[in-house]
Amino acid sequence: MKHLIRVTFLALSLGLMACTEPNTYPVSGEQCGPKDPVLELDAADCGMPGLM
Repeated sequence: MKHLIRVTFLALSLGLMACTEPNTYPVSGEQCGPKDPVLELDAADCGMPGLM
């Protein structure tokens, strides 16, 4: 039963995070600008410590 509750809360939180306006950050809700440094990131910039 605890596993079902955890999975339900996880699914709900992921669903709520997906409900954001386009061109805004999901957590803060701040507007993304054309000069935001995160626009220059790609998957190669997101390495896991110890795995590279």
